[in-house]
Amino acid sequence: MALLLLSSSTYAITRMALLESDVPIREVVTTDPEKAKALENDVRAKILDMLAAEELTIEEIHDELHRRGEEKAETTVRHHVNVLKDAGMVEIARLEEAGGGTRKYYKSNTRVFSYDLPENSVEQLASAQETTSEELAGLIETLAEQHGDEIEAVAREMKPCEYCETQHYEEFVVRELLNRALIDLGETGELDDLLSTTE
Repeated sequence: MALLLLSSSTYAITRMALLESDVPIREVVTTDPEKAKALENDVRAKILDMLAAEELTIEEIHDELHRRGEEKAETTVRHHVNVLKDAGMVEIARLEEAGGGTRKYYKSNTRVFSYDLPENSVEQLASAQETTSEELAGLIETLAEQHGDEIEAVAREMKPCEYCETQHYEEFVVRELLNRALIDLGETGELDDLLSTTE
């Protein structure tokens, strides 16, 4: 029987990559785990969509879900609304007296956009993204100069992200400011007006 001996100098394991790709960050999800858990359910996403448009009672939510093809008992609807309320995404907007009791009207303070950009959008929007990055750099510089102390003060009060090795407090605060500014423009209709000037 022959015995084959290979020394480390004559035998080396070479690992060849089947795929190598630079994977850039394309999205940042800035929500807390409770909100993320609340959105795991399609029915709750539909309820948020309804309540972003108008304030509704549990019975009205139930009827609208039925119209949208969701057969749920009112008790189940109430549970879903309570989960959203506990996550801070839905509030009681109005209380009315009704037959010796109180009727609650709920409204969402959160809008959910469940879209994906088309595959070719990266190329189509490359120039727009470059413009956005340049304009944002100037805006963030202005924010840092004029409101840096407030941003740092809020960042210092934040609790650490339990999933993150590196914390990004100030970046999160700036993202929230930009998001809230877009929300303000959207809710007042100014965003639609600005976008319609390009049509």
